[in-house]
Amino acid sequence: MLTDTAEALWIAARDRAPIRPPTECAPGLNLADAYAIQQLNLRRRIGAGALLVGRKIGLTSKPMQALLGVSEPDFGFILDDMVIAGESVDISRFCSPRVEPEIAFLLGDSLRGPGVTAADVYAATQSVAVALEIVDSRIADWRLTLVDTVADNASSGAVAIGEWVPFTGDVRLPQLAASLVLNGTEIDRGTGDAVMGDPAAAVAWLANTLAEYGTELVAGQFVMSGSFTTAAFVTRGDVAAATIDTLGTVSLAFE
Repeated sequence: MLTDTAEALWIAARDRAPIRPPTECAPGLNLADAYAIQQLNLRRRIGAGALLVGRKIGLTSKPMQALLGVSEPDFGFILDDMVIAGESVDISRFCSPRVEPEIAFLLGDSLRGPGVTAADVYAATQSVAVALEIVDSRIADWRLTLVDTVADNASSGAVAIGEWVPFTGDVRLPQLAASLVLNGTEIDRGTGDAVMGDPAAAVAWLANTLAEYGTELVAGQFVMSGSFTTAAFVTRGDVAAATIDTLGTVSLAFE
């Protein structure tokens, strides 16, 4: 069951052809199964030559958790070919993309749970950056549950990252404001405290959760900590931008 579901998601991503929710095709799937499926496809991607460069955290806001009926975030992986270099991307590489503004943490030291705190994350962080995450679903019409999105790598698509800013203790991440702009119009605005009260708390949650799977957040990798705002759908010809106070702006054209 797990191998078949992983294969179906792999093919859906390869062919840009969304599939039915895995929980409909295999009603017995649970969250542990979903993370196992995610790991099967991670190993397959790495086996094909990709490099693990980061992690992403999803479902960090209360409204998104309420939407799926869950009380905690989820996580996925980011590979080197998911990091967009340049100011544009071919939209045909995605199935049904949305964009979100986030803070990315570049780790100078590894973090391994249990017991990691937000203070530990601050101490381990080398730099932070504004980021525009492209979330995408290989599940048709975004009709999914928590188990479905986890199996589908937490609906990861790609990420565009702005300039890395050396992190200092005087940066108050929960108070920073983010703006999501699409084609020159602000879609939404939010502050860092929408991300579990503090984006660093989300990173701490991930470090502690990964420990349950026998792994850690590795120095030199980065973590996408979760969206400050709602997510906006994008189509060919759109230009999306994320701006975060003191961190700058990153924009991306979808061609």
